[in-house]
Amino acid sequence: MILPAARLASRRMGRGYLLSVPELAALAHLPLDVSVPGLQRAGANTVPPSPAISRTGKVLGFCDSGHERPVALRVPDSCHHVHVLGPNGTGKSTLLAQMILSDIQAGRGVVVIEAKGDLVRDLLGLMPEDAAERVVLIDPTDRHRRPSLNVLSGSDLAMSVDNLVGVFRQIYADSWGPRTDDILRGCALTLAHNGGTLADIPRLLSHPAYRQRQIATVKDPLLRDFWAWYGALSEQAQVHVTAPIMNKLRAFLLRPFVRDVIGSATSTFNLDQVLNGGILLVRLPKGMLGDDTARLLGSMILAQVWQAASRRAKDGHPRPPAAVYVDECHNFLTLPHALSDMLAEARAYRVSLVLAHQHLAQLPRTLRQAISSDARNKIYFSLSPEDAREVEHHFAPHLSAHDLSNFAAFQAAARLVVRSAEAPPFTLRTRALPEPDQEVARRIRAAAAQAHGRKVGAPTPKPDARHTL
Repeated sequence: MILPAARLASRRMGRGYLLSVPELAALAHLPLDVSVPGLQRAGANTVPPSPAISRTGKVLGFCDSGHERPVALRVPDSCHHVHVLGPNGTGKSTLLAQMILSDIQAGRGVVVIEAKGDLVRDLLGLMPEDAAERVVLIDPTDRHRRPSLNVLSGSDLAMSVDNLVGVFRQIYADSWGPRTDDILRGCALTLAHNGGTLADIPRLLSHPAYRQRQIATVKDPLLRDFWAWYGALSEQAQVHVTAPIMNKLRAFLLRPFVRDVIGSATSTFNLDQVLNGGILLVRLPKGMLGDDTARLLGSMILAQVWQAASRRAKDGHPRPPAAVYVDECHNFLTLPHALSDMLAEARAYRVSLVLAHQHLAQLPRTLRQAISSDARNKIYFSLSPEDAREVEHHFAPHLSAHDLSNFAAFQAAARLVVRSAEAPPFTLRTRALPEPDQEVARRIRAAAAQAHGRKVGAPTPKPDARHTL
């Protein structure tokens, strides 16, 4: 180079220019404009699973970092319960369907309760057809033969009544008083011991002749005093004190679907058998039934499932594992029991609870704390920034709030329990579901209706023997 100092000072190199580091950075920086064509920005961080994470069991999907392999939740570890969180369209239902199908194919007892209806509809077309004889389907779109469940029956009638009254109290907390509670409890106890149903309560309160037949067998002095007080009221006073409970019951019972399901004195299926290998699918779309009706019926069924699970503690023989899946769980956790106690006891009964919903604000603070501490398996899809900051501590330092709120569709963060110890968090992608076979779904529906359905409009059967109090 001739006269290099002069050339460098002029910064003219013949075919280019000599640039300083700041000048080069200004020209060659990474693009900042979000509209740059073809630009793909970095999304969420991906984390490979620990070698301790199982490949078999309830298959959740595939790891999306490192060597691709299936990731699954071991059946014993699922009894530490599962919290699934994610907005619509992120892959939550796909994950639930995969877990449910794993249980069905393994012959485990399954209960599914949902408030939208899509999950059950897909499951009917995806499950093996040889499982049809195990299926009990509660669906308002089945108009000819529907199963029935008397929520005032069972081996422990007092607990059945407590559950029923507790569900009403929780759902109508803003307009529920001690007198309303007392009236519903008195009616429910009387009918439970005489083979009645929830649908008989309006007649019990408003028809004196029917009421006299029902209370004739009552022996409990406190319950007889209750009916003596009620009978001494004038007709106008009776209407006044029963109005708060009658308007709620009428709104609930005016739907023919509800009367078909809970209006028969004899249940057409056994929840103990469901938990021991059966399949109960409860489809309660709020768009068809209304919000309060769907919540009431779903909570009553969940309370009956819990009562059946509690009976497992009295069995002397080993209990097979079972799973209860509650999608949009905030609609149905209106039970008289503390959720933290339920989760702790369910593990002893070998019952796994899978609680799924869209965002944390749907849960009251007490439920949120119970799920956070006692549902130890966490699977979270792309969250809102607010929810991501709230749950970040479950995944730190492996994943940040930015990661949790920037997952792609069908991508999730998981923190699972392995042999009672928490494994490090990792990320996964759910497996795509095949297209449901509508012909298989039709045949399973028909088989379920034939096995457990009661013809709509048929006379209500009465039990052979009546209990007296």
